[in-house]
Formats: sequence, structure tokens, C-alpha cells
Amino acid sequence: MAGVSSVRPELRADGDPLIRARNVWKIFGPRADRIIGTPDAELSRRELLEKTDCVAAVRDVSIEVWPGEIFVVMGLSGSGKSTLVRTLIRLIEPTAGEIEIAGRDVMKASRAELRELRRNSVSMVFQHFGLLAHRRVLDNVAFGLEIRGASKAERQERAREVLALVGLEDAADQFPDQLSGGMQQRVGVARAFAVNPDVMLYDEPFSALDPLIRRDMQDEIARLQAETGKTMIFITHDLPEALRLGDRIAIMRDGAIVQLGTPEELVGSPADEYVENFTRDIPRSHVLTLRWIMREPTSTDDTDGPKLDVGTTVRKAVQVIAASEKPVCAVENGSVVGIVDRNAVLTAIAGE
Repeated sequence: MAGVSSVRPELRADGDPLIRARNVWKIFGPRADRIIGTPDAELSRRELLEKTDCVAAVRDVSIEVWPGEIFVVMGLSGSGKSTLVRTLIRLIEPTAGEIEIAGRDVMKASRAELRELRRNSVSMVFQHFGLLAHRRVLDNVAFGLEIRGASKAERQERAREVLALVGLEDAADQFPDQLSGGMQQRVGVARAFAVNPDVMLYDEPFSALDPLIRRDMQDEIARLQAETGKTMIFITHDLPEALRLGDRIAIMRDGAIVQLGTPEELVGSPADEYVENFTRDIPRSHVLTLRWIMREPTSTDDTDGPKLDVGTTVRKAVQVIAASEKPVCAVENGSVVGIVDRNAVLTAIAGE
């Protein structure tokens, strides 16, 4: 399924996607490469396993990730989300497909080029922090720079900068077992940021954290992305987390993308019953914005009402709309792009 959906215009400003994957497959099992392009490729996972002893973990996936985007890959266990993201840097070797990162052909990269890509261009943050217990926090954060061959002074200076970025400058001389789980995960995030990668890959990094710490870490990721502009791919099985973080979300099932879109597109217009079941308990007013429910003005009188940014959620706009006798104007870049009245709001939240 092609990765086509709305992308914020500012994300396209650099012209080309930072990551482009086309028709990526990953099939585990004997003679896996002979399945693609045959009728067997259309079999369900169970049927394919019974007939060929092969498992199609990723099925014909195409995506584009733009500079500065938080792109979320979401699905239940076994959906293929982690396998897909690992194929992007060939931690898992794809069976077929085309992959480019920052204009480089990943599929044609040598082992040395892949090592360079993983050390310098892409950083991963895992659910299990993987911190070195015998090293101080500062040295854990500097570890990637040490592998690169940076001098001790250079890597420690950079590590202190990044620790300040994640609010852990006072923990530099502590050891990992002296930190809480949330603080340890911040160290993992700082370590990934220290090498200044083009892309950050997060593999369900907060699954082991309790709900309050998890929410704090989500806030932290959103803040870091806003401050640094890093491109991020975030894997999760949790839809509220996906909706909270993602500019766009790819929902996977049985190795394929069943819908790729913005949070509004997923909640406001689910592609099928599977996505609808995922989004059923999500309050629509918390996700849908004025952009989703607005209509074109029919007269100049329509544009005399209160003005709100087009990205304002319905939930935040309700009081203004309810208190106004005139439709609310949705504004983008200083211009009125649409209007929203009470009927539009009632229609939008009817599914709640």
C-alpha cells in the first residue's frame, strides 16, 4: 500500500523526503525470495505459513518520511512494525524493495557504509535502555561519540550539552542504577541525540514505564523534536501515544499498512473496520481540528466572527463557538480559510 496522505506543507519545504521506502517485503523462511510476484504472496499469513513454511512479516510497504516529521508506525504485536523499521537500516535484511535515506541507496550499501549510516545518520532508542552499568551517565551518553573516535574532551562537552537538553545535567556523574526508569530512558534518548543523527528511531521506548512517567516522556519527545527539528520514526502499539506524537501514523496489520494518515484522518475517516475499532474510544473532539470541520464562507458576514487558528482542536474551540452568535473563523497565516458553526461541531463529535 502506498504511503500517501496529507503532509504539513512546512515539512515539504526541503523538497524531498528524508526516507523513501518502496515495495518493501520481508519474508522469513525457505526460498522466501521466490514468493514475491506469485499468487502465494496474496495468501493470508496463516495460509502462507501452512503452504510454504514462510512468514510474511512485511508486505509490499511503501512510505515517505519528511524532514522534521514525527512518523509513527503503529500496530499490535506481530503486525510487522518493528520489522519494517529495522529493514530501513538493514538490521533485518529486506527480502525485496527499495530504501533511500538522505538520498543514499541503503539496499546497495556495503557493510562499511551501513556501519557509517548506523553510527552517524541514524540513532535508535529501545524499550530496554541498554545502558552500560559500569559507566557514569556522562560516559553512557558519550559512548556513540567514543565509537566514532571523538576526543574525550569533545565527546564529554557534547554529552553535557545533550544532558542539559533532556534535563539531566545534574545526573552526569551518577551511575544508571542510581536513576529511576524514566531518568534512565532520558539517558538513552540523550545518547541517541549526542551523535546528532539525521533520523531518530524509537522502538516502543516507553512500554516498560508506568503511565505517568510515560506521559512525561511523550511530552519530552515532542519538546525535543520541536526544539531540534529532528526527523523521528516512532514505533508503538498504543493509539493514544501515536495520536499524541505523530504528524502521520501508519497502522499495520499482518505486515501491511492498512491506513496511513494524520491523526485527524485516522479518527475522522477510518479506512476500514479494523482502524475504526482502534479509534472507537478516542474522543473525536480531542483530535479533530477546525481544519477538519470548517466550510467555505458564503458571505462577507461569515468572516466577522471570532477568529481561531485552523489547528485548534474542536474541544478547545467549543466554548468560543458556543458563546458566539456568528460562525468562528478558522485562520491560517493571517487569512480566514474557513468558518465553523455549532452544527459543524455537533456533527464532528456525534461519534463520541
